[in-house]
Amino acid sequence: MERIQEVFNKIEEIKKEQREIKKSYRDALSNSQEYQDVVEKLNTLKDRKKQIEEGIKDDFNSEFTRLEDLKIDLEAEKEMLSDIALNKLVKGEKLEIKDKYDNQYEPIFSVKFKKLG
Repeated sequence: MERIQEVFNKIEEIKKEQREIKKSYRDALSNSQEYQDVVEKLNTLKDRKKQIEEGIKDDFNSEFTRLEDLKIDLEAEKEMLSDIALNKLVKGEKLEIKDKYDNQYEPIFSVKFKKLG
């Protein structure tokens, strides 16, 4: 049990060092006038790009509605696939999936930890 705590503590130390380096980098960028000028130009171009996209998006209203429906369906099917795979694994059954090109797939399971409270 102690080993898992040591690894967790090491991960926390690495994350802290990453945050410090990223903060230093952001500070250096914010002090660069050339960078600030480029960011301002970029934001202007992004706004113009967004206006163009919105104009074209209006022409594709029904397609975007269908796209959202497909996204919801896809998430539901992925969840069902995960549930079926987990149930088969718990029962000790063989998991085998092939696509239309006969490529075989195997499940990958992951464990993540979430902070309590």
